[in-house]
Amino acid sequence: MTEMLKGIAASDGIAAAKAYMLVQPDLSFSETSIDDPEAEVKRLNDALEASKRELELIKQKATENLGAEEAQVFEAHLTILADPELIGQITDKINNDKVNAEAALKSVTDMFIGMFEAMTDNAYMQERAGDIRDVTKRIMSHLLGVKLPNPALIQDEVVIVAHDLTPSDTAQLDRRYVKGFITDIGGRTSHSAIMSRTLEIPAVVGTGSATTDIKEGDMVIIDGISGDALINPTAEELADYKQKAEEFAAQKAEWAQLKNAKSVSADGKEVLLGANIGTPKDVQGAVDNGAEAVGLFRSEFLYMDSSELPTEDEQFEAYKAAVSGMNGKQVVVRTMDIGGDKELPYLPLPDEQNPFLGYRAIRISLTRQDIFRTQLRALLRASKYGRLAIMFPMIATVQEFKDAKAIFEEEKAKLVAEGVEVSDDIQVGMMMEIPAAAMIADKLAKYADFFSIGTNDLIQYSMAADRGNERVSYLYQPYNPSILRLIKNIIESSHKEGKWTGMCGEMAGDQIAVPLLLGLGLDEFSMSATSILKTRSLIKKLDSNKMKELAEKAVTECETVDEVKALVAEYTK
Repeated sequence: MTEMLKGIAASDGIAAAKAYMLVQPDLSFSETSIDDPEAEVKRLNDALEASKRELELIKQKATENLGAEEAQVFEAHLTILADPELIGQITDKINNDKVNAEAALKSVTDMFIGMFEAMTDNAYMQERAGDIRDVTKRIMSHLLGVKLPNPALIQDEVVIVAHDLTPSDTAQLDRRYVKGFITDIGGRTSHSAIMSRTLEIPAVVGTGSATTDIKEGDMVIIDGISGDALINPTAEELADYKQKAEEFAAQKAEWAQLKNAKSVSADGKEVLLGANIGTPKDVQGAVDNGAEAVGLFRSEFLYMDSSELPTEDEQFEAYKAAVSGMNGKQVVVRTMDIGGDKELPYLPLPDEQNPFLGYRAIRISLTRQDIFRTQLRALLRASKYGRLAIMFPMIATVQEFKDAKAIFEEEKAKLVAEGVEVSDDIQVGMMMEIPAAAMIADKLAKYADFFSIGTNDLIQYSMAADRGNERVSYLYQPYNPSILRLIKNIIESSHKEGKWTGMCGEMAGDQIAVPLLLGLGLDEFSMSATSILKTRSLIKKLDSNKMKELAEKAVTECETVDEVKALVAEYTK
């Protein structure tokens, strides 16, 4: 009997494959007394051997998919597995205390973890606690005979089923085998959803019950267009979806004809369609999808994909690759946006009741100027390889922008004095994502070269609704007249000062929002690369003057989201 799950369509496309459960197993056990320590030590050694084989395979896969540097973490895990001090103490505990291997393993590793965690003045040693925790989990899984999921080891076509996917989970997914994914939680703007669009794989998120309703090996159809998923479909349903997938592929082929076309409305108004990227590797996808710019390079992924702060040279190489890869088209790099739900193990941040409203993004950069200046130097050095623009995230006040810009100017002057070649045409702008900043856009426009509207945060802050919370997800309302008014104010303020405004939030590629944004005068739309051609196709059919009329009505006459949607439907018939 086919079961249907309803969720949120997070990434276009249709996929059918067997389910791979990316769910942490139950590793609980009871401590027991034993009569045969020798047999128990053998169990331990067998589990160590199995863990070693597994880690060597994971390390090899990680090296192939992510590079040698990324695979270093697994080398550290292998070293722990072979540590005579650690293994010796576990063996002694089995022999002396006559307890089962699970109890001995937990007791000894807990002691080591506590010891490393207590070294508060040594970040490197504190990180080792996390490594021991990971390795313990792996050994324990073999002792208990349960399987630890590992996306890096997948070698068959699968649909990933998870409660949620972390950025590091998604970084391990191999597109050859992972055909789509489905999660219990999340929305269109969650990291897993954004990553699925970057990887160009269909995704349905926020189903509420995927991990309980789907079992390992079930056949699952993911419909990333409607947000539905089918568990164990009939042959007839599989055939229907296969046809739907073919129709979608034909539609994509039609959009592909527009790869090298300009983004121009039916009456000749030209806008720019850019791509949002996370790493230099994503530049190829942007180029392949006809991007006219990179409107957002999320530089924090360079920090999240590293086990320590990336050096100036490492960052320089990444920015240089992105800037030169776009062949003279502009690349807008957002400075480090860490905090909120993006944490770095090697940069401990204070525990906060409300991290989204806390110490994050530019607030960290202005207090940790060592990190900020290193990043700015790397960016400045890369600027001569193409067209670079820089923007600061989470600016709330004019003073914050002035302070950040002053540090940029200081580092630029230092490099020039050192004889380093730096472009003299770097635009310095800011993210518009805090309502307070949107309200004084006219003041900020005097100092910033451009604005980039981050609608994901702008909406969550305006609506006082956490975008990751399912209970209030109904308040994620990009077409709400209040949000449209803020956007209108931002765009008009920039134009009055002869500046431009882009948008790099998910709203920029939203097919209902695009007509409104065109009418509001948005200059640059930046989105997941896979949405560019579809959006270009839509813009070609719209009359910008008519859309101006639509936007004006939506802002002044509409009271609800439904009224705005009905108005858009009427104007785009």
